[in-house]
Amino acid sequence: MKIVACNSNRPLAEAVAASLGLPLTSASVRRFADMEVFVEIDENVRGEDVFVIQSTSYPANDNLMELLITLDALRRASARRVTAVIPYFGYARQDRKSGSRTPISAKLVANIITTAGANRVLTMDLHAAQIQGFFDIPVDNLFSAPLFSRDIMERYKGRDLMVVSPDVGGVVRARAMASRLHTDLAIIDKRRPRAGVSEVMNVIGEVEGRHCILVDDIVDSGGTLVNAAEALIKNGASGVSVYVTHGVFSGGAVARVGASPIENMTVTDSILATEAVRVSSNIRQVTIAPLLAEAMRRISEESSVSSLFN
Repeated sequence: MKIVACNSNRPLAEAVAASLGLPLTSASVRRFADMEVFVEIDENVRGEDVFVIQSTSYPANDNLMELLITLDALRRASARRVTAVIPYFGYARQDRKSGSRTPISAKLVANIITTAGANRVLTMDLHAAQIQGFFDIPVDNLFSAPLFSRDIMERYKGRDLMVVSPDVGGVVRARAMASRLHTDLAIIDKRRPRAGVSEVMNVIGEVEGRHCILVDDIVDSGGTLVNAAEALIKNGASGVSVYVTHGVFSGGAVARVGASPIENMTVTDSILATEAVRVSSNIRQVTIAPLLAEAMRRISEESSVSSLFN
C-alpha cells in the first residue's frame, strides 16, 4: 500500500499517512513556466495498491488536473490498483440540468477521473448521493455524521438540543444526525416571493428555548447558514451552532460568519483552511484523517467500509 499526496491539502495527506504508520510516496507534482502540470513518481509502484489524496477545492481546475495527471502517471507506472481519495469532490453541486442547455458537470468529472486511470474512488459527504452512480467504478462515500455526533455530545452535553436542516434538500442528512443524537428535527423553509426580493425564512418546528445545531455538507458564501441562524434566533432559539463537512468559504464568507449569531461553526479539514479561517473566533476544524486512514486500510485489506458507520 502506497500513498501519494498532491498539492491541494498536503497536511491532511501527511496526517493520514501518520495514522497508517506509512511514509508518503516520493513524488514531484510541479508546474512548467506556462503553468502546465507535470508529475513524476520517484519510487517504484509496479504491482502496488496506490492511494492518491487530492481534494478538488479552490483552485478547482488546477487541483483536478493535478489529480488526473497523477492518476495517469500511476497507471503508466503499472500500479496494480489506483484509488482516488477525494475528500472534497468539486463540481458535485452540478449534479443535474439546472436549466435548458446546461451541463451535468459532476458526471463529466466522474468520466474524466475514470478515464485517467482511477480503479475506485474514496470521497466524503457527496453533495448528492446519486453522484456515486455517475462513476462506472466502485465509489465509497464516507459520512461525517459519526464524527460530528460524538463532538456534539461532548461539547453540548446537558443542553436541550434540536437538529436543524437549513433547507428542504438537506433533510435526509439532518434526520440522520437527529437520530444519532436522539433529538428532534426542525427545517428551514426558504422562499423567494419574487425575483429580486430577499428570501423569507420560515421555521418548521418548535425551536424556542432550544440550542439549534444546523447541519449541512458545504459552506460556500455562508449566506444560507447565516440567514438560517438569524431566523432561528428570531423564533426564540437559545443559541445556534453549525456543523458542516466542507468549508469552501468563498468571498467574504468568513467575515459573514464572524458577524452572525452563530456561536460556533465546526468544519472538517477536507479542504485546507485559509489564514482567515484559522484565525476566526467562531470557526474551528476537526480532522477526518483517522477516518480516511481507516477506510483506506479496509479498502486495501478488502474488508467492509460500511461497517465504519454502524
